[in-house]
Amino acid sequence: MQDDDKRAAADAAVGEIGAGMLIGLGTGSTARFAIDAVGRLVRDGLSIRAVATSDASERQAKALGIEMLDFARVERVDLTIDGADEIDDRCRAIKGAGGAMLREKTVAAASRRMIVIADGSKQVVRLGGVPVPVEILPFACASILKALGGEPVLRLSGGQPYRTDNGNWIADVRYDLDDPAAIARRLDTIPGVLGHGLFLDEVDAAYIACRGVVTRLERSAPSG
Repeated sequence: MQDDDKRAAADAAVGEIGAGMLIGLGTGSTARFAIDAVGRLVRDGLSIRAVATSDASERQAKALGIEMLDFARVERVDLTIDGADEIDDRCRAIKGAGGAMLREKTVAAASRRMIVIADGSKQVVRLGGVPVPVEILPFACASILKALGGEPVLRLSGGQPYRTDNGNWIADVRYDLDDPAAIARRLDTIPGVLGHGLFLDEVDAAYIACRGVVTRLERSAPSG
């Protein structure tokens, strides 16, 4: 059921894609459904180009015949579609379970519009039910973990520190997010913190599917 909802949200979101657009492709289990949906549009004749927020997403997109560009040469993206670990009714999100939040935020910042797609379990009243991923410089790991506060846990893979596509490490940090903007500002000031998963201003809209019903949430029109 959860995968069905992810697919439904992705299928709804790609309805915003128009011919000739440059699309940003997100990373993670939900974003994979969006990439599949974009691939179907391309197969059916829609002419678009794309950039990817991770090596895995780029491989998937290329296998589906999507024309991929090097983001280093791209100044502006028309539309980015990505998943989220949590999203509230103000379109503030936590991202980074897939380890790509630094690239995702960079692409989002270059995008005219960013859409999050999610199943209903990701919609929350208040952020903070999941840790905030923080990409850190391995050179300064111990001092950064101390400076982060909260409850930082170095992410591991196969018993070794998980490495992002950028070659850095990730700390997953439990914070009280009563004031997420204050936490984001604090993280932004710590030397060696290269990026974090608090997306407080980047997301313009979300397509959220629950039991097959898709709801669109716009930043300008919060629910409730």
